[in-house]
Amino acid sequence: MTNPLLGPWDTPFGLPPFSRIADDDFAPAFDAAMAEDLAETQAVADNPEPPTFANTIEGLMRTGAALDRVAGAFFSVAGADSNEAREAIMRDYAPKLSAHASAIYSNRKLFDRIRAVWEARDSLDLTDEQQRVLMLMHRNFVRAGAALEGDDSDRMTAIKNRLAELGTAFTQNLLADERAWTLPLSETDMDGLPDFVARACKAAGAERGIGPVVTLSRSVIVPFLQFSPRRDLREQAWRAWGARGANGGKTDNRAIAAETLRLREERARLLGYADFAAFKLETEMAGNAGRVRDLLMQVWEPAKARAEEDAAVLAEMMRADGINDALRPWDWRYYAEKRRKAEHDLDEAELKPYLQLDRMIEAAFDCATRLFGLSFAPLEAELYHPDCRAWEVKRGGQTIAVFIGDYFARASKRSGAWCSAIRGQRKFPDRQIPLVVNVCNFAKGDPALLSYDDARTLFHEFGHALHQMLSDVTYDMISGTSVARDFVELPSQLFEHWLEVPEVLDRFATHAETGQPMPAAMRDKVLGAANFDMGFQTVEYVASALVDLAFHDGAAPADPMETQARVLTGIGMPDAIGMRHATPHFAHVFAGDGYSSGYYSYMWSEVMDADAFAAFEETGDPFHAETAKRLEAHILSRGGSVEAQDLYMAFRGRMPGVDALLKGRGLTA
Repeated sequence: MTNPLLGPWDTPFGLPPFSRIADDDFAPAFDAAMAEDLAETQAVADNPEPPTFANTIEGLMRTGAALDRVAGAFFSVAGADSNEAREAIMRDYAPKLSAHASAIYSNRKLFDRIRAVWEARDSLDLTDEQQRVLMLMHRNFVRAGAALEGDDSDRMTAIKNRLAELGTAFTQNLLADERAWTLPLSETDMDGLPDFVARACKAAGAERGIGPVVTLSRSVIVPFLQFSPRRDLREQAWRAWGARGANGGKTDNRAIAAETLRLREERARLLGYADFAAFKLETEMAGNAGRVRDLLMQVWEPAKARAEEDAAVLAEMMRADGINDALRPWDWRYYAEKRRKAEHDLDEAELKPYLQLDRMIEAAFDCATRLFGLSFAPLEAELYHPDCRAWEVKRGGQTIAVFIGDYFARASKRSGAWCSAIRGQRKFPDRQIPLVVNVCNFAKGDPALLSYDDARTLFHEFGHALHQMLSDVTYDMISGTSVARDFVELPSQLFEHWLEVPEVLDRFATHAETGQPMPAAMRDKVLGAANFDMGFQTVEYVASALVDLAFHDGAAPADPMETQARVLTGIGMPDAIGMRHATPHFAHVFAGDGYSSGYYSYMWSEVMDADAFAAFEETGDPFHAETAKRLEAHILSRGGSVEAQDLYMAFRGRMPGVDALLKGRGLTA
């Protein structure tokens, strides 16, 4: 029988035929596809004709189609719907895929051809996009170690293979800890919880065949920490959440983090860099660790001051409840929620029925329609899980993308929210529309109700999806979100601003039972409280970013936990606030190196996103057609075809300073 991953896909828009794929199909498909890719690549390297852009650079663009399809299908399910078989495949094939990539990047005949085209670039009649692709491909090969020889080349391959193993192990350990821990709740334990929190706990238990539980899914544990009056249970939940990856035994991630940092430093030094931060930041907008640290510290001081002011208020509230103890991390969200209700007359239990998941999806779609002329029609298609939904995305009668939403938390899904592409947009060697996936971890319900932060997450991830769907470049290596890491969050964080547009809430924030729109007074309170508790949010984020930078700027620490403690002590981390991501569960940094030495990038992008939305505000119309057209033309459609700073300058005419960020977060007077 033909492996469905390798045969023709007679599915709408070339979606993977998920219903026909068995877990046993993945390994042989990977093996066959990697062999085919190596043969195709070697044919480019062995071409007897003199190297040209067409036969070498575009030649490489034609290779690996089968591997791209197999990987697109597998990695769609690996993080969002994992099981023991898929986890075993990940453990087995992460180093094999790394070795496969190393075999290509270390192919000296191939690199010599790429280098020859690069050195002749000024005499070639290349388009701007082709010049960019040539530069990036040459740079990628050099940074991957293509110029290394002998033992150094072999060592680079070994390092990358081991890093792939470590990243997979880190992710699977974290998922195992999140899946294994529950806090059973009796009816008495749930006293004082709003109905939506109690329902989420019951649903989480029902998925596991037991009674109500708190799990380590953010959509369950955060509301529990916000609303449970039981300080003892809040402490248990918070400690378990903070201990993910640090519980000892086979799922402990601390040794993995230490080895990962050592290998990253060795990798950077083999390539001639002083440390991993110098290597990683060379290609980012920030450029170097000094500029990153300057930005973070400019934000840290006002954020810490605000957090300390807030801590004093919360501690007084706690004393008024008769608790003679210091404010602890498991107290902060509970008393902050009580304070928000008191000061802003805003009760999340009253707010949530107005934030139905389906209505917020409609809101995101409607904003995309008004800004960019997109339409979204439900699509019947084979998807990897029954929770997933798909839409055909059109503009001017032409299909430009398929969008898939996978919104609900489940035990088989890793925590967090992300946007991925089963395949990206391209025009060469043939036109290919993107297949884009948004994955979230919202609590199930009938209907599913979101917190305001959940709704912001939905808009955030859809901003990433727009970056993929509106991409309009020739080569897939520069399409969509293939941009500098500290630029990639701009479209996502920018799109969050449309959730704050009053007319959007007026139209789509309708009550789950009555269908009535959110009262104007409540809407104004929601928007007025947008920066509530921003000291806490900023401190927990910046602390994590500073620790990440410290791990990679200089010699790798022998004990990452000691470095974490030293950094937090040095900046005066408030005792009542924990890092957003402590080292043993810092998946952004250790599940792969995408955000390593780069967790700051959310804030770097935020410097731009407030300023970018101001371009709309200055017109008096948040849906101003010409401004939206410029945003698409200069940023959303261009992918990585131009340097990030040049893209932003083309849209806005200048680069903003940190003042816009501080003002946007309400951290300045």
